[in-house]
Amino acid sequence: MGWETADDAAVYLLPDGQAIVSTVDFITPVVDDPCDFGAVAAANSLSDVYAMGGRPIMALNLCGFPENELPTEVIGEILRGAAEVCRQAGVAMAGGHTVRDAEVKFGLAVTGLVDPALMLRNCTARPGDALLLTKPLGTGALAAALKKGALPADGEHARALIATMRALNSCGPALAAAGAHAATDVTGFGFTGHALEMATGSGVRLEVEMAALPLLPDAVSLCGEGHTCGGTKSNHGYTRDRIAYDESLDDASRGLLNDPQTSGGLLIAVPVDRIEEFRDLALELGASCAAHIGSVHEHSPGEPHLIIR
Repeated sequence: MGWETADDAAVYLLPDGQAIVSTVDFITPVVDDPCDFGAVAAANSLSDVYAMGGRPIMALNLCGFPENELPTEVIGEILRGAAEVCRQAGVAMAGGHTVRDAEVKFGLAVTGLVDPALMLRNCTARPGDALLLTKPLGTGALAAALKKGALPADGEHARALIATMRALNSCGPALAAAGAHAATDVTGFGFTGHALEMATGSGVRLEVEMAALPLLPDAVSLCGEGHTCGGTKSNHGYTRDRIAYDESLDDASRGLLNDPQTSGGLLIAVPVDRIEEFRDLALELGASCAAHIGSVHEHSPGEPHLIIR
């Protein structure tokens, strides 16, 4: 499988019945500390393998670095942060490649393994499923506010932001083995974009409760104050004609729903009669949260694929 359903990674079947999961991602700095940036970028890259129900085993560094503008110690700290996260994930960091670039960029090309019978996809949600989200939303809003100096770099908001972005989505394989039906990670297309991919790919309607969504501190109000990026408007423009928003949702809330996420959580469709089992399992395996945010329904022609109340 490749890009046919806009899934999170490519999967290649091996002769022995195992499958390789392959993905790549790299980003520009979302925080100032280079070690934290390397860690966040690594967690973000590994996430796509976890979203497929796979186990990452090896990674290659991809780094763009400006010549003569930053001390070489900075690139060392970026690599140190990435190595810390890879060690935590049990992933071998096996080299990589660096190029001169006008702006710092870093990420990983990741190889993983998955049992094809247990693989999670973003297009296999079923009517009657419950929806879980394993990290709070709002990384884009808080990162933008930090860059603009609207939040202290050593304050509560910054600590919460870095902690959630560094956290691994390593609960994915266990949730797949337990019988989850579908999953995707919430990243650059925002909650709306990735939820819509799941809904349209599965041919279903997702109904989401805004009040149930886990949020980083003051994420909605920061969006309302304009702490967003160009991707927020792009995401809204791409998805708005296929989403029904409740009239009570203000522009700040809608902005947050379209806010591009860095190293966001897993959006998972699970059997509703086992939702507590899946929530407990995700939390036991280190998920930041396991919020029950909505449900999956049959889709009728002409109705929206995503409803947010």
